[in-house]
Amino acid sequence: MIVTGPLLPATAFIAAGAAGAAIWAYKHELARARDAARRGGPVVETAAGAIEYAEKGAGVPLLSIHGAGGGYDQGLANAAELLGDGFRVIAPSRFGYLRTLVPHNVSPAAQAEAHAALLSQLGVSKAIVLGVSAGAQSAVELAIRRQDLVAALILIAPGTYSPVSPVSVDASRGSKFAFWVVNVGGDFAWWAAEKIAPWMLIRFIGVRPEVVSAAPQVERDRATRLVESIQPLSLRFRGVNVDSAVQLHELPLASIIAPTLIVSARDDLFNTLPAAEFAASKIPNAQLVVYESGGHLLIGHTHEVRDRIAAFLAASGLVEQRAERSDSREDRAQNGS
Repeated sequence: MIVTGPLLPATAFIAAGAAGAAIWAYKHELARARDAARRGGPVVETAAGAIEYAEKGAGVPLLSIHGAGGGYDQGLANAAELLGDGFRVIAPSRFGYLRTLVPHNVSPAAQAEAHAALLSQLGVSKAIVLGVSAGAQSAVELAIRRQDLVAALILIAPGTYSPVSPVSVDASRGSKFAFWVVNVGGDFAWWAAEKIAPWMLIRFIGVRPEVVSAAPQVERDRATRLVESIQPLSLRFRGVNVDSAVQLHELPLASIIAPTLIVSARDDLFNTLPAAEFAASKIPNAQLVVYESGGHLLIGHTHEVRDRIAAFLAASGLVEQRAERSDSREDRAQNGS
């Protein structure tokens, strides 16, 4: 068939209309994400400077430290998914994320001091500390430096030090592109990838796309929510740059006295398992839970992880024992229980 001239203007019109609709959708969704991020926690002046944080719930104080690409909002989400209610959740935005500025010293040790300053400002003398991914770095530093503040330490897919096989970004071409997008704060590029190649972003956040595809709908939705929550990148990329520049080194983990639970997965594309195993071998009486699959988000094991955390905190005398929410034989077989 020969395409004649009169069809070209119609094709161009359709293309222009589609582009216009895409731009409108992008601006609308980005504005909503910006509004949600800025509508959150207050910024409080502490001995360590101005820190943005959010607080939710009542009960045992819980400091929820988010990972790369996050902010106070990710900290709140992590606490809700992994621990549930019954806690006074305090979720700071780490250095460079959202409205927390980047100080001269951005080391995990300095970030730990900022956590301590925030807790002091809020009148909290002791808290359970949850560190997820890159947030585990300052969580560990806090447990070392301020033993009096940490009632229990929970590290999920910890981006901490390993002497043999360091934590790293997935080496695939798509993940390298996504890493570049994140580091430059490319809001539109991230949004477009969400619509065109969501599998690429799933892989970038440390999970093989096929693991997510095979998971129950609730877990697929959780992965999608995390990808979407990274927007707007322009409010988070300074924090990502801080995390990217951190030089990890061995810490005196044997000095940690808080009860410690560490969870990771063998197929985590960020390679957190060696770090988890190293930390568990050094921290006195630390408990290590390893899943064969699930990636960096522990896809398919959310309820199991929640039950294990509840049992761990109950055994530590910090909360009452709760009825288990899941009874997955496969999960228990993988973990030798």
